[in-house]
Amino acid sequence: MTTEAGTTLTIGGDLTVGRVGFGAMQLTGSQVWGDYPDRDAGMALLRSVVELGVTFIDTADVYGPHSNEILIHDALHPYPPGLVIATKGGFVRGGFDYSTLDAVGNPNYLRQSAHMSARRLGIEQIDLYYLHSGRATDVPFETQIETLAALRQEGLIRHVGLSNVTVEQLRVAQTIVEIVAVTAHFHAGVRTGAAFLDVCEEDEMVFSPWHPLSIYEGANRDEVKEVVAPIARHHDVTESQIALAWQLHRSAFTLPIPGTTSLVHLRENLAAQEIRLDPDEVTAITALVP
Repeated sequence: MTTEAGTTLTIGGDLTVGRVGFGAMQLTGSQVWGDYPDRDAGMALLRSVVELGVTFIDTADVYGPHSNEILIHDALHPYPPGLVIATKGGFVRGGFDYSTLDAVGNPNYLRQSAHMSARRLGIEQIDLYYLHSGRATDVPFETQIETLAALRQEGLIRHVGLSNVTVEQLRVAQTIVEIVAVTAHFHAGVRTGAAFLDVCEEDEMVFSPWHPLSIYEGANRDEVKEVVAPIARHHDVTESQIALAWQLHRSAFTLPIPGTTSLVHLRENLAAQEIRLDPDEVTAITALVP
């Protein structure tokens, strides 16, 4: 599927946002652990995000943990009209090492996670709340989704999304509550989440790809560069900008959330929305991964 890169998309039928969001995960300490070292700079960058027109920010309670949500609150609250903040719950982190990352599905833990995220963000209702992982084994997956469905019914969360799940889990979740967004690993070089994009297009859900700019991390990085680099030269932009523009042209349901700690890179990411790839360029990049 090749599309014109529209300027907005709608989440859940009622939240209209710009096509490029901001992933706040990098505004934490090393290995996503602890506070961002330069707090003032982090707050200034978040304010620039909003000033430059971004209307969708993605975070999670495990980023820090907790410090990322707090930073967003301290930088931006009270939030401007139209700003949508998505957060996630279900992962736990026991220390600096990534080996301490685990998933918990206990209903009371998930309820506490959502309530505490809302409290840290300073909001009555979370616009989009993702189950951050489908890997918890302490309770059935269905029970976790039922918990989020109850929180939606109670009004704490407006819409439900899924991250780190299987397509089979997504289909199960859809029988319990409306799912409006899915995140998965997907970029010009790696298409692990391609099946999710297909489902999102079929069911008109938002697809939010991980690492949309990390196009040279796959085994085919040389082939990717051979295709992307000349397209970037032709448009007089960076290869990362072409990778982002391709995401926007690839599907009308895609909402990439590139993260950065650099104002220069932030501006470049947003400028990618103005790049108009021709159909042959989109097709060439799409064909890099069968």
